[in-house]
Amino acid sequence: MNLLKMNSSIMSFCIYGLGSTGKSAAKYLKSKNFHNVKIWDDKKKTKTEKKFFLKYLDSCDYIILSPGINLKKSKLKNKLLRNKHKIITDLDLFYLFNPNIRSIVITGTNGKSTTCKILEHVLKKNRINVKLGGNIGKPILNLKLNNRPIVIIEASSFQLAYSKYVKPNYAAILNITRDHLDWHGTMKEYINSKLKIFSNQKSDDFAFLNNQNLIKKFKKNNYVSKLKYVKTKKYKRLQKKIKNSYLNSKANKDNMNYIYEICEIFKIKNENVVKSLKNFKGLNHRHEIFYKNLNKTFINDSKATSFQSSKFALESNKNIFWIVGGLPKLGDKININEVKRNIVKAYIIGKNTKFFKKFFNRNIKHEVSSTMKNAVISIFKDIKKIKHKNLNILLSPASASYDQYENFEERGNQFKKIVLKYARKNF
Repeated sequence: MNLLKMNSSIMSFCIYGLGSTGKSAAKYLKSKNFHNVKIWDDKKKTKTEKKFFLKYLDSCDYIILSPGINLKKSKLKNKLLRNKHKIITDLDLFYLFNPNIRSIVITGTNGKSTTCKILEHVLKKNRINVKLGGNIGKPILNLKLNNRPIVIIEASSFQLAYSKYVKPNYAAILNITRDHLDWHGTMKEYINSKLKIFSNQKSDDFAFLNNQNLIKKFKKNNYVSKLKYVKTKKYKRLQKKIKNSYLNSKANKDNMNYIYEICEIFKIKNENVVKSLKNFKGLNHRHEIFYKNLNKTFINDSKATSFQSSKFALESNKNIFWIVGGLPKLGDKININEVKRNIVKAYIIGKNTKFFKKFFNRNIKHEVSSTMKNAVISIFKDIKKIKHKNLNILLSPASASYDQYENFEERGNQFKKIVLKYARKNF
């Protein structure tokens, strides 16, 4: 299907959700001269507007659903379920309007944003015209596609769950662990949403996987793209040549293998990949080393919203003073045994302290700090007593931020602000 060939005066759209994605879809359709577009957001109050929108859902051609909306819990659930066959996403619009675009779609539970950013960095350094968008921050429909770039898309499971026309030339699932089950309902549904990135690929497209269970599902579903098995040890020799401390974490080392595989297909030489990575700077709130003082390193890993995400940071550092806590994900469990040797003490913040205390019990030393400020003050008191070891002060909450903060960015920024304030007084 190609919407460019459709009659814009006849075809109609409903947009549900007016976050950044919904706004970008409305603006995009207007730029393409589609005027039969009706918009609804749950924040609208009038019954008349809602009644009109509900009626329009039955007659419109497409319903564009913002990724934050859970169909099963939506206020318009019944009407949306009856029209489920019409639901698409901003990713679908992108592919429907740009059928010939070359694209790389990256998804997975952890490391999507960093991997996308590293890939963008390497391709740009090697003079490849590339654009980055999607779940990473800039809505995909806001990208300017001058000179036919290769588009890198970070795709969340929320976006993919309702997508129908996503069709990347290169598609990668980095990893799969339990996450967002409160949204998807089951692990099966969560995995199926990720696998959608392969369903519309052609035989000359590429699929990148390193998980045996996913590879089995790939073959069982008879996807036709070329399967590239990403072996995590394949590029160990190259990794030793990269002089960039940000890329030394286990998570980044694992995901770097995808970068190497994709670069190989783009015929970028290994030495050029290594050279490109030397000056790569990591993303904020993802194992972000923002302050050092002698033997003390302060790390902002606020993006870690599940224990599996935090586990990467806990495995990659030693002598950790760990700030943890927030709103736990449904079904998340904390297996502290594998990383407890690296933790000196944990400081629990947020409103769900009992959840974390249950897992810590007698396994690691911990205290209930409740607030970020209390946790930082306690840490500064504790680290004063230790002089000769390299210490890591780590915010990696292993949970969502919504019990105390608007989002993980606000949480991470407050941590950095408080640390820098007390560092001036103590060092």
